[in-house]
Amino acid sequence: MITTRELDVTQPFTRAQARAAGLTDGQLRGHDFVRLFRNVLIARGLPVSLYTRARGALLVAPGSAFISHDTAAGLWGGSGPESSDVHVTISRQHSLHISGIRAHQSDRPRATTWIGGIRISTPEQTFIDLGSKLDLVQLVVLGDRLVRRERTTPQRLVRATDDWYGFHRELVGRAARLVRTGVDSPPESRLRMLMVLAGLPEPTVNHIIRDPDTGAWLRRFELAYRELLLAIEYEGRQHRDDDDIWAADIERREDLEHDAWRIVQVISDGLFKTPLRTLQRIDRARVDRGARPTPFLDEWKRYFPGP
Repeated sequence: MITTRELDVTQPFTRAQARAAGLTDGQLRGHDFVRLFRNVLIARGLPVSLYTRARGALLVAPGSAFISHDTAAGLWGGSGPESSDVHVTISRQHSLHISGIRAHQSDRPRATTWIGGIRISTPEQTFIDLGSKLDLVQLVVLGDRLVRRERTTPQRLVRATDDWYGFHRELVGRAARLVRTGVDSPPESRLRMLMVLAGLPEPTVNHIIRDPDTGAWLRRFELAYRELLLAIEYEGRQHRDDDDIWAADIERREDLEHDAWRIVQVISDGLFKTPLRTLQRIDRARVDRGARPTPFLDEWKRYFPGP
C-alpha cells in the first residue's frame, strides 16, 4: 500500500489532498486505491462502511452540508428507506451533482450534531425529515427503532415534532405520539400499528411476567392485554429455524397457558399477506376473554394488504 506522512489513506481523501501530499494521478489510478465518489478515494482492501461513505461524501459537499435523511437514519441505527446513495442536506445557495450522493436543498433551520467527526442531523430531526418519504407506519417503525437504540425517547420526538412548522408536521407529530419504549423489532411495531389503526385497544408493550412469590422474571410479552391475560406475539423465522429457541418457547408457552394466559401468535404472512385474518384472530381471542367485539376501522387498509 502506498503511504504518505501527510495523508491518511485509510480514511476517505480527495484527489486534491492526494496531490498536495505528493501522490500522482498515475498512483491514484493504480490498484492501491478505490473510488468512493468522483474525486474521493480510499486505500483498497479496507471495509467501506456507511460511516466511511458518509465521511467521504462530506469531503466534496459544501462546508455547511450535513448527513441527513436515509443515511442519517442508518447511522443512528434506525430503519428507514433503503437507498444506496449518501444523503446530505445543503443550502439552496449551493448545488451538488455527484453520482452516489443525494443532495437535499433547504434553508430551513435544522437540528444537527456531530458523531465521529461528521456533522449529521439529530435523531429527532432525521425522524422529521423522513416524513417526506415514509408513511405513518414506517415512521413509527423508525421511531421505535431509534428509541430501542437509545438514540432518543418518545418524549423528545414529540417535543421536536411539536416545535416543527415545516412540511409534514401533522404526519410526524402523529407518528411521534405512537412511538413506544421497549419495542424489539420492526415487525412488532407493524403488528402494534395494525391493531391500533384497526381500532383495537392499544396493547401494553414489553409486558413482564414475574413470579408472584419471588418477583423473579418469568417471561416477557411483546404485546399484551394485561386485564384479559392475553398476549400477542410475533414469531420471527429465527424461532422456527433454531430448534433450541423453538423448544424453549413451546415450554414457556405451556407454562403460561397453564397459568391462564392465552397467546396469539402471528407470523410474517399475518402481517404482509393476511392482516385481516390476524385482526380477526386477535379480536376473537379478546371476545373469548370477555371483551366486546371490535368494529374494525378502515385506516389499517392504507398501510397493509387488504382482504
